[in-house]
Amino acid sequence: MILLAIDCAASLCAASVYDVDAGRELGRSVCDLGKGHAEHLMAVIDEALTQAGKSYADLGRIAVSTGPGSFTGVRVAVSAARGFSLALKVPAVGVTTLEALAAETRDALGPCKVLAALDAGRAELHAAVYDEDGQAIHTPVVLTLDEAAAIAASDKIALAGTAARLVAGAVTGKIFEFGPVSATADIGTYARIAAGKTVDGERPKPIYLRAPDAKPQAGFVLPREEK
Repeated sequence: MILLAIDCAASLCAASVYDVDAGRELGRSVCDLGKGHAEHLMAVIDEALTQAGKSYADLGRIAVSTGPGSFTGVRVAVSAARGFSLALKVPAVGVTTLEALAAETRDALGPCKVLAALDAGRAELHAAVYDEDGQAIHTPVVLTLDEAAAIAASDKIALAGTAARLVAGAVTGKIFEFGPVSATADIGTYARIAAGKTVDGERPKPIYLRAPDAKPQAGFVLPREEK
């Protein structure tokens, strides 16, 4: 089976074409954009498919990073994945950025418990905890730095994500091991995790742990000026 994985959860716009049966990547394309994922995603996917020598008709599964991450980027990637799933009549599966970062931590350090945490601004962290086998002990939630530090201090645990060193610095007298301290994982990691997931028939959904900053104007009209 050929799988297409896409990730727009952070600054990267990335796609990987992965041969599930052979357990290897056939092609990839990664652009560090910052913004503009919607305008570039299709070209990135086409480049990965061309490199792999595959077409959309060859795809048997779609994988997508579901966040937490950039509100717009996650929405773009998940919408694309769901569209491909519908058009190609193949399943789509979601992989969170936090589980992908935790997987890369285990790849680097061996089996270990992982606290993956992203700095979300406003004194908030988006975090989750995974056991040695990659199962979620605590699913993605919003934590304060003190709450994350308390989790990190209470057990032998590795840290990953953009808030990893921030959490480590808030814990006195303990030395931590670190996985990647980035906002997202390598696109190949998403493909590999998705290849091992059981398809349950549910479409992937974005993980939004807080409301978007942009809000509609209250009332939608300007008040009438009294004369």
